[in-house]
Amino acid sequence: MKRVNVPEGYKIGALHDLGFRTVAMALKEDSLCIDSPRLMREQRLAIVLGTEGDGLAAETIETCDYTVRIPMAQGVDSLNVAAASAVAFWQLGTMTRCLEQMKEEGL
Repeated sequence: MKRVNVPEGYKIGALHDLGFRTVAMALKEDSLCIDSPRLMREQRLAIVLGTEGDGLAAETIETCDYTVRIPMAQGVDSLNVAAASAVAFWQLGTMTRCLEQMKEEGL
């Protein structure tokens, strides 16, 4: 089997073609906080995570719709990918459940 490198932006583009908005989990100065109300408005989010150590390629981050960070205690500069994904899925899932409940209650 031959390995073929697919440009990172193409993979993100495929998610966009399927109707997803993409969230790059990365530490950048202009990153949104994981609990940002802007993320609550999105119907379909795909979370993009990088490898431990290197993180996401700059091209991948630029191709995503949002760059999001998880707030951490002072002195902590990163989480491993398993912890970061658990926090992201929990937070964004909680936001989704809250929105659905608010709609059901007519709020």
